[in-house]
Amino acid sequence: MSTGDKAASDTRPQHPASDQSAHNARRLNWLRAGVLGANDGIVAVSGLVIGVAAAGSGQAALLTAGMAGLAAGSLSMAVGEYVSVSTQRDTEAALIAKEQYELANFPEAELDELAAIYEAKGLSPDLARTVAEQLTAHDALAAHAEAELRIDHEELTNPWHASWASLAAFVSGSALPLAAILLITGPARIPLTVVAAALSLALTGWISARLGQAVTRVAITRNVVGGLLAMAVTFLIGALLGTQVA
Repeated sequence: MSTGDKAASDTRPQHPASDQSAHNARRLNWLRAGVLGANDGIVAVSGLVIGVAAAGSGQAALLTAGMAGLAAGSLSMAVGEYVSVSTQRDTEAALIAKEQYELANFPEAELDELAAIYEAKGLSPDLARTVAEQLTAHDALAAHAEAELRIDHEELTNPWHASWASLAAFVSGSALPLAAILLITGPARIPLTVVAAALSLALTGWISARLGQAVTRVAITRNVVGGLLAMAVTFLIGALLGTQVA
């Protein structure tokens, strides 16, 4: 390859698939945290206030239980996501550091390893070797991180994104069922709160399926059925404990 051709190839833009993969990874990170937070907010707070209402508690107790559940749950989700994703990020960083060390100290062995990866994917030995050599010459760390570790070394998982997404989603998810249990009075309070929670779960299932390009019916059914089961359990517990206390 001539010097001019090499310069032209060096300035050639990257294939958009690599950028799309990094974007998808970031989107899945906050999408997972957001859906998990919203579902937890709906189910946890609905279950809590339904259980308290089933025990015969008044409006003040419902407000206290609901707000305490919202605060504790949202902060717990945020801290849990931050710790979990930080651990994942630390692991990714350690793997990248290990790969950098091996590339610096065992370049031939790493080249053989990269060629073997592409050969295992179906390339002929000669072509796999050529591809490995060219990718190594362009960016050895990126080549190994992508092919061997399935990591974009320039776009490690961000724990703050997951933490804030989870906290905001938990608060948003719990808002409708909490408002229902506090604003509705009389015998319809619990049934209408269950309906509000089911509608919220259906909405989060639909949103998560649309953003993740999955089947909406499956996501909605999974969310609603799981949430209704959890609320049924808390209702029974509240009813039994309320009867015993009375």
